[in-house]
Amino acid sequence: MTNPATTTQHGGTIPTQASVIPGAGPAVPRQGERATLRLRETGDEEPARYAPEWLQLREPADAAARSYDLLDPLRIRLANLPGRADGFVIHDIGCGTGSMGRWLAPHLDGAQHWVLHDRDPYLLHFAAVASPRSAADGSHVTVETRRGDVALLTSDALSGASLVTASALLDVLTREEIGALAAACAGAGCPALLTLSVAGRVELTASHPMDEEITEAFNAHQRRGDLLGPDAVTVAAEAFAEHGATVRLNPSPWRLGPGDAALMEQWLRGWVGAAVEERPELKGRAEGYLAERLEACAAGELRVVVHHSDLLALCRPAGGAV
Repeated sequence: MTNPATTTQHGGTIPTQASVIPGAGPAVPRQGERATLRLRETGDEEPARYAPEWLQLREPADAAARSYDLLDPLRIRLANLPGRADGFVIHDIGCGTGSMGRWLAPHLDGAQHWVLHDRDPYLLHFAAVASPRSAADGSHVTVETRRGDVALLTSDALSGASLVTASALLDVLTREEIGALAAACAGAGCPALLTLSVAGRVELTASHPMDEEITEAFNAHQRRGDLLGPDAVTVAAEAFAEHGATVRLNPSPWRLGPGDAALMEQWLRGWVGAAVEERPELKGRAEGYLAERLEACAAGELRVVVHHSDLLALCRPAGGAV
């Protein structure tokens, strides 16, 4: 982990690494607290934690970015499901603070029961407290929480599910975990709406000579170990297709401007921090680059497009019905 560095801005000093909210990127953890961005068991007693502050900060940008074009085919599939007295059962994997439910539930008609999955009980509490209460047509929405790991998800765990959702999850999974997720959904015969997977492309205005270098280093960081990073959505599409699902991919970019300065600042710190963690030789130049970008952000002069992809997989319903 790099040491925090400071750079002059408007006559003061700004930390280039020390202020990263956990979840936005590599951060110096608080005493006794683990680093973030881990989903699998690592031998530590406490689960990894995405700070609620980061998830709340990005929620408006996530909601604006998700592909509305995927909702119609999803609604058609759900409308063709056999009627259930308790309505649709929707499993939200890696739910965080529950932003997917707050976005999606009000766009679907009919009673819904959301099953919220996450390894972090702290986040599950936030998700349950802030869950939506009504669907698009005023029908009731209920929730329950389950603490667990996506790597352990099976078709049995999804038995009776109408839909599986996840947000910003695929890119921190391995090929095996994505394969297991696709197999579980296919085995349960339920569709999957998997949103906001990083695409590995970023556009900053105005451009800078280091943009491409930072992007390449960040993408390499995303692929550390067996994680798929920007390759994840393609691997997921192939995995679902192999199970006979009809797959649709749509772009879902963040489009950040002066009104998103707080999010943009945290994203910049995390993005550059991950690049430097991957390629320490960038540190000196990256500090200057980050200082310039933060200056432009504070002045309302910076605009950023962070590309993501949304995936809708319409698995064959259980029993072989079309």
